[in-house]
Amino acid sequence: MDLDKAIQNRHSVRRFKEKKPNWRKIIEAVDAARYAPMAGNNYSLKFILVSDEKKIQELAKASQQPFVAKAGYVVVVCSDKKRTANAFGEKADIYCKQQAGAAIQNFLLKLVEEDLATCWVGHFVEKIVKRVLKIPESIDVEAMFPIGIEPEKKSTRRLKIDLDKILYFNKYKEKRMKALKKIEA
Repeated sequence: MDLDKAIQNRHSVRRFKEKKPNWRKIIEAVDAARYAPMAGNNYSLKFILVSDEKKIQELAKASQQPFVAKAGYVVVVCSDKKRTANAFGEKADIYCKQQAGAAIQNFLLKLVEEDLATCWVGHFVEKIVKRVLKIPESIDVEAMFPIGIEPEKKSTRRLKIDLDKILYFNKYKEKRMKALKKIEA
């Protein structure tokens, strides 16, 4: 699948087939996340692939989103910002969030390529997630991703916001690109 097609086909899925997906495809998606940019080349992310049904049930309760319990697997993404904090001080929080977003986007696009379905879950009780997965207190839980096989492909894709509503040129709210002035030699 080419990149444009993966970007355009990516969407949130909250229903999954009963059949579990091949976990090796999920590993491939985690591998794709490793290629995202990281501040100072300090890789702060950790991925936990959860297959235990009891733990998946507890993660669903922690997120207060029952569809999570229907997934074959859940991937929980965490940040360990110690090295980033040592290198960048107070900027570490924002850098870790930015690089988590970049890596997660790689992960999501690879899942699309692997024909797997997920939904980005950012609402959860972090203390419960940490307890269930034995995550140390110093580690931040960024998001979780229930992963399965979509029961039926959507035939129509909801259009996203028009480009002209989000793109400005040279300053905020400038809708047009100004012609460059010709320089005389």
